[in-house]
Amino acid sequence: MKKIVVLISGYGANLQAIIDACQSRYINAEIIGVFSNQADAFGLQRAQSAGIFHRTFLRRDYADNLDMDRHIGDEIDNLGADLIVLAGYMKILSAEFTRRFAGKILNIHPSLLPKYAGLHTYQRAIDAGETEHGMTIHFVNEEVDGGAIVLQAKVPIFPDDDITDIEERVKTQEIRFYPLVIKWFVDGRLTQKGDSAYLDGSLLPPQGYAVDES
Repeated sequence: MKKIVVLISGYGANLQAIIDACQSRYINAEIIGVFSNQADAFGLQRAQSAGIFHRTFLRRDYADNLDMDRHIGDEIDNLGADLIVLAGYMKILSAEFTRRFAGKILNIHPSLLPKYAGLHTYQRAIDAGETEHGMTIHFVNEEVDGGAIVLQAKVPIFPDDDITDIEERVKTQEIRFYPLVIKWFVDGRLTQKGDSAYLDGSLLPPQGYAVDES
């Protein structure tokens, strides 16, 4: 059975969806560790409730960001993880870390990449007058939010929407599709070759497997 480590920083809604999917055997894998860079992350309570090994790595306890990433990486290797899932992990990974685990790190981002990489994606979309937004699941490389895209799902933006309205639609799609993509990886259907993502041996297009919910 494949082994998964999940990195979080906050509430852990996507983490819970992954826990549920593993417990139901929708994903034929075991979450062997949940790591957070925030001691008060509610996701740590979710891990504890599910009986999953969890720990906190705080930046202040290490010489620098790279030193912290090396310790996290060593722990991941010690646990024998096959896949690293970033689920709201609000920390930029070092290039050394992403190279160390190339092809084994998935991230979820609340925008239709390459639009709105980074933070505050909902407000930026509203300010730009966008009529749609969405989420992207992608492999992780050295560029922030820049790895090969696996899947995107769109949601509408209506004229009277505020950030919460859009966020709720996007979160619904995240919880729906992140377990699916993880399942693809665990089942051997999803791979990264070079800088590209492949599903069932076929090269995915630049926008990945597109899901239009608008």
